[in-house]
Amino acid sequence: MKAYVLVNTSPGKVGDIARQITGISGVTMANACWGMPDIFVVAEVGNSEELKKMVIEKIQALEGVERTETHNAIE
Repeated sequence: MKAYVLVNTSPGKVGDIARQITGISGVTMANACWGMPDIFVVAEVGNSEELKKMVIEKIQALEGVERTETHNAIE
């Protein structure tokens, strides 16, 4: 299962948070960007439960993450 997770952060936190997200198992890319969202994440996991745990328990738990939006790839 592939998903795109869009992450908004507190000011000044984008680089640090992108580096932390890159270290999460299942994350294949985490790029800091100008504009909104602050970080584009590509995740590849086995199922929706693994994706839920990744986003809620790992990404949203990082200090400075203000908001996430997850989009499941359909093809």
